[in-house]
Amino acid sequence: MDDHGTGLRAPSTGDPQLDAAVQRWLSWDKNPRTRAQLDFLLVSGLHQELRSRLCTRVSFGTAGLRAAMGAGFNRINDLTIIQTTQGLFSYLSRIFSDFSSRGLVVGFDTRGQEESGCSSQRLARLTAAVMLSRNIPVHLFSSFVPTPYVPYAVKTLGAAAGVMITASHNPKEDNGYKVYWCSGAQISSPHDKEVLRCVEEQLEPWSASCWDQHLVDHSPLARDPLDHVHRCYMDQLSALCFHRDLNRCCPLKFVHSSFHGVGHAFVQEAFQVFGFAPPIPVPEQKDPDPNFSSVRCPNPEEGESVLELSLLLADREEARIVLATDPDADRLAVAEKSDSGGWKVFSGNELAALLGWWMFLNWKQNHPDSADSDSVYMLATTVSSKILQAFARIEGFHFEETLPGFKWIGNRIHELSKSGHSVIFAFEESIGFLCGSLVPEKDGVSSAVVVAEMAAYLHRKKRSLSQQLEHIYQTYGYHLSRTSYVTCHDPATIHNIFSRLRNFDGKSSYPKSCNGVQIVHVRDVTTGYDSSQPDHRSVLPVSRSGHMITFTLQNGVVATLRTSGTEPKIKYYTEFCAAPGKSEASQLEEALATVTAGLLDEFLEPEKNNLICRSV
Repeated sequence: MDDHGTGLRAPSTGDPQLDAAVQRWLSWDKNPRTRAQLDFLLVSGLHQELRSRLCTRVSFGTAGLRAAMGAGFNRINDLTIIQTTQGLFSYLSRIFSDFSSRGLVVGFDTRGQEESGCSSQRLARLTAAVMLSRNIPVHLFSSFVPTPYVPYAVKTLGAAAGVMITASHNPKEDNGYKVYWCSGAQISSPHDKEVLRCVEEQLEPWSASCWDQHLVDHSPLARDPLDHVHRCYMDQLSALCFHRDLNRCCPLKFVHSSFHGVGHAFVQEAFQVFGFAPPIPVPEQKDPDPNFSSVRCPNPEEGESVLELSLLLADREEARIVLATDPDADRLAVAEKSDSGGWKVFSGNELAALLGWWMFLNWKQNHPDSADSDSVYMLATTVSSKILQAFARIEGFHFEETLPGFKWIGNRIHELSKSGHSVIFAFEESIGFLCGSLVPEKDGVSSAVVVAEMAAYLHRKKRSLSQQLEHIYQTYGYHLSRTSYVTCHDPATIHNIFSRLRNFDGKSSYPKSCNGVQIVHVRDVTTGYDSSQPDHRSVLPVSRSGHMITFTLQNGVVATLRTSGTEPKIKYYTEFCAAPGKSEASQLEEALATVTAGLLDEFLEPEKNNLICRSV
C-alpha cells in the first residue's frame, strides 16, 4: 500500500477496504501530528482502532460536528474540518447569490490537544483559509469568544452563516464545528443534510491554500470583527438592565467561575454594563485551560460536585450567589447560600421559573396595557419544565414548546420575529437560557448578569432566590421535576432499549403502565406517533436523528426518555405539574419518585449490564 503523501510504503492491514481508507488518509492529511498517530496505529497493528477511525465519518449532529480530536475521518482534525468547510462553501454558494459579499463569521473557544495539534484556534484559521482560497470574505475573531458571539455577529454583520469551533462542556478530548444560518439560529434541516451531501461529494482538499492557516494574516478578505461585535453586544445588553441605580449600591457579593473557558472577561464587563461591582473570579478556573485541570468534567450542569471551588471561595468571601458559565459561556449554573449556611444549586427548570417570572415582571411594568401581551412569547423545549405554560395561562401571553435543542428555539424565534412577535424569554432544562432576544441562542453571559440583577432586586425586598421560587410555585402551581441520565457507549444497547419500548406487548405497542401507574398517552417524535391526537400524529416535527418517547401518566406526571445528540447518554425527565394551590409538594414528590423509579427499573433495567454508569 503506497503512501502517496511521503513516497513510503504503509504496511497492509489485510483488509482491502481499510487499506484504501488508510491510503486516502495518508494521501490527504498534511498535519504531521495526526499522520504520526495513524502511523503508530499501523505499526502497532491496531486494526480495529483504525477501522473505527477511518471506515466511518464524523457526521452532522446537533447543528454541526462534535467528536474526539485526533487522526481519522470520524474525528475532529485539520482534514475533517477542511472537508466540512469545503462542503459548507459549496452549499452556501448555491443558496446565497451574494455569498461573496456577505461572507462567513468564524469564532473559536480555548480547546486544544497537544498530541494532535487540533486547537480550536488552528481549526478556526483553517476554516477561514478554505473560504479565503475561494475569495469569500471571512470575519474571523482574533481571540476566543463566547459561542453566542458568533450568531450575534452573523446577524450584526449580515453574514451568510457562521461557524464556531467548540465542544462546549464536553470532555477535554472533544472538539466541534457548530454552524449558524443567516438568521443567527443554528443550522437545521434540510440545510444540515445538504451540507453533509456537499461534503461527501468533494472530500479531497482543493489546494495547498486550504492548509495554510497563515492565509488569514495577509488576505485582504480576512477581517477581525472582535472590537465591533463586542462593543455592539455590550451596548445592546444594557437593554436587559432594568434597575441600574439599584445595582450600583447592591450589597450582595457574587462569585463567578468560567470553568477554564472563555467567560471571565465577558462576564466581568457585563457586570460593569449593569452597574455592578465585578464578580469575584475563581482564581483556579479564571484563565483558559484546555485540560480543565481543576474539575473532573467541565460541565456546570453536574451541580455541586463540580462547583466545589466556587462554593469554597464564596464561603470565604461571604458571597451569597455563585454563577458558573460553561467553557464556551453559553450555559449558566447558579447556586445560592441559605440562611442556614448550606448551598442550593438550582436546576435548569428552577432557574427558568425565576428568570421567566423576572422577565415578564419587567416587561409588564413597561407595557401596562394588557392587550400588548398578545404579541409576547416565551419558549421552552418539550423536555423542559411546563412552568412557563402555567405563567402564560394566568398572565395572558403565549407559550410554545419546541423539540429538544436550542436550534429549534432559535429558528422559532426567527419565525416569530418575522410576524411581529417578540420572545422575551426562552430556555432548555440543561441550564441554557436566553433573556430577551439579543441573539437566537442560549447565552450564559447575559443570563449571568440578569440573574445578578434579579438577586439584587429581591435582596432589596428581603427575599432570596429560593424564597421567590417558592412564591412562584404557590402562585402558579408547583412544578417539580427530576432530570438525569444513564451513560451508554453501545449503540446496539440504545437501539434495544427503544425498540423494546415500541414493541412492549407485541409489535407496535407501548407500555401500558409504569411502576403500577397507568400510562394514558404516548408520544414518539422519532416515529411521529402521538396517541393523544385524533389522527395519532405528533404535532411536533418528526425527528429521526435520535430517540425520544414521552409518557403521560394518570397521576399527572409527564416522563420522557431520549438520547443525547452530543453525548453517549440516555436522558430521562419527569415532572409533576400541579394547579395553583391544589397539592402539597410532598405528595408531588412521592408521585414523581414512583414514576422515576419505574423508568429506571422497568424500562431500562433489562439492559442494565450494558449501561456503563447510572446517575440518579
